[in-house]
Amino acid sequence: MKFCSQCGSGSIVWQVPDGDNRPRHVCGECNEIHYQNPKLVVGSIPVWEDRILLCKRAIPPRYGYWTLPAGFMENGETTPEAAERETLEEANARVEILSLYTVMNIPHTNQVYMMFRSRLLDLDFGPGTESLECELFREDQIPWEELAFPTITETLRLFFEDRRREAYGTHLGDIVHGTRRAEFLPRRPR
Repeated sequence: MKFCSQCGSGSIVWQVPDGDNRPRHVCGECNEIHYQNPKLVVGSIPVWEDRILLCKRAIPPRYGYWTLPAGFMENGETTPEAAERETLEEANARVEILSLYTVMNIPHTNQVYMMFRSRLLDLDFGPGTESLECELFREDQIPWEELAFPTITETLRLFFEDRRREAYGTHLGDIVHGTRRAEFLPRRPR
């Protein structure tokens, strides 16, 4: 950050403000504190009978890899509204949001993923501007090695486990990078 968006000054300093516990961008002129907080990525797990709708990415990162429809939450919308919007934008698909399914913290990218179980309302879907194609997959057809992100892999893994048990819960965990790959570390209630 080079300029204060409050007063236009160029005297931004990186310091711990009084009463805070971590460094922030602070304007040396007007003392405005410019907070930078994690971004919410919100999406859905669109289900039709025994299949799940996946989208092949038409944008970086991970161009050409498969994902669940998800993206950054916008101001002025709720998390279920964001999940519905992202599903419509990426797959031109209409869904009914059923319940929050996974919340995954990704500290190294400053993101929090929130994925919702959803039901496709019809089979009228197709790629949006951010997707190359959209397709329904049974569990044994999922292109596991071609999934775009660890959050998607873990969400699908948990979903299929819960579906076999016929009991869906809400899963909370962290995606951390190890020496070889990202790993999902579930958080258990205390």
